[in-house]
Amino acid sequence: MRESWRWFGPNDPVSLDDIRQTGATDIVSALHSIPTGQIWTVEAIRDYQALIESTPTGASPLKWSVVESIPVHEDIKLARPGHQTCVDNWIASMENLAHCGIKTICYNFMPVIDWTRTDLNYKLPSGAYALRFDQKKICSIRSVYSTAREC
Repeated sequence: MRESWRWFGPNDPVSLDDIRQTGATDIVSALHSIPTGQIWTVEAIRDYQALIESTPTGASPLKWSVVESIPVHEDIKLARPGHQTCVDNWIASMENLAHCGIKTICYNFMPVIDWTRTDLNYKLPSGAYALRFDQKKICSIRSVYSTAREC
């Protein structure tokens, strides 16, 4: 088993050095700066790998081994006209990741509103924080989403 940590990139308040301190060896991340539906180029992937995998002297190395995720464009999910271009770009992105040695890709195929959490910083009784989904809360804001089902 390899211990991995989800890192949201250079603006993540948890730094790569913080992650090294946990004992993790692998990073789970994505190219958040590339718009959904666009190709993740080999150059962009290699640049991000270098950011993650360049190790300061004496520090534990990290490896970008898992992608979470290459976003699936809404045109694919809804089979809109022209969606094949987005499919082709998604395939090219997977091929480019494999070319760079990254072969584990998680993805999210939830339609319309993607993954949904109503709380991103919910305090548990233990004092720890977690993501949370509250059905009643989402129903109170459902008018924002014209495609929301009845609650």
